[in-house]
Amino acid sequence: MSIKLIAVDMDGTFLDDDMKYNNDRFMKQYHELKARGIKFVVASGNQYDQLKSFFPSIKNEIAFVAENGAYVIDSGKEIFSGEMSKETIKKVIDVIEKYEYTNLIVCGKKSAYIHEDVRDDAYKHARKYYHKLQKVPHFENLNDKIFKFATSFSTKDVSELLRGLKKSIGSLVTPVSSGHGDIDLIIPGLHKASGIKILQKRWGIRNYESAAFGDSGNDLEMISTVQYGIAMENAQKMIKDASRYITQSNNEEGVLNAIDAILKNEEPFIS
Repeated sequence: MSIKLIAVDMDGTFLDDDMKYNNDRFMKQYHELKARGIKFVVASGNQYDQLKSFFPSIKNEIAFVAENGAYVIDSGKEIFSGEMSKETIKKVIDVIEKYEYTNLIVCGKKSAYIHEDVRDDAYKHARKYYHKLQKVPHFENLNDKIFKFATSFSTKDVSELLRGLKKSIGSLVTPVSSGHGDIDLIIPGLHKASGIKILQKRWGIRNYESAAFGDSGNDLEMISTVQYGIAMENAQKMIKDASRYITQSNNEEGVLNAIDAILKNEEPFIS
C-alpha cells in the first residue's frame, strides 16, 4: 500500500541546526506530493504561528499538529484545540517553581507567555520559537486557552528531571523531552500521534499508509504508531529504538532524502 501521509517534526528533523531547510528542493517534492494526493503534516511542539512562518506559500494548504498535539490545523482551519484546566495550571506552577529551570514559557492559543523579569538573552532566544510572546507578571489566570508548559534545563540533567517531574506531577501533565535540554509539560493523552489520528480520520488514511519523522522524546508516540516510523541519524536513542527505519541527520537533509525515496517507490517504501 502506498504512503498517503507524511508527518515531520521540525527542530532537529526537518530543519537543520540553523533552523533552515532546502526550500527549493522541498517545494519541488511538495508539488509532486500534492499531485499524488499525499498529505503533508508538520507535527511539532512549537507554536502554530512560528511553524506556518516556515511555509509561507503553502501554509493554508498543509496541516499542522502544533503544541505537541494540542492544536490541529488543516488548510488554515482549526480542527482541534485542547485546554489545560486552571487547577492543573496552578498546581504545575507551584511544582515547577521549586526547580532550577533556565526558562519557563506558558503556551496558549492566543500567545505564549514569559515572565516579565526574564533576562534579555533568554527572551531573545525564546522569540526564535514563539512569534507571539508576551511578558507577564505572573502565569495564573491568563485570559487564554493554555496548551502546555515549556521549560529549559541543563542538558545533562534532563533524564533525572523527567523522572522527578513524572513522579511529582505526572498525574496532571505528561513531561516529555523536546531536545537541547527542553522539557514540555503537555496535556495527558494529547500528543503528536493523537493529532495525526484526528487528521487520518478526517482524510480516511490508515497507519499503514502513514510515515512520520522525528528525533526527540515528544516524537515517540507518532514514531511508534505509524507503519513507517523514521528516526533521524541524530535522534535520541529511544527514538531510534522505537523506529522502523533511520534516515540521514537533519543537517544532511535526511527527511528530504527519504521523501525522494517515497516518491521513487524505493526501499523501504515499496508499495
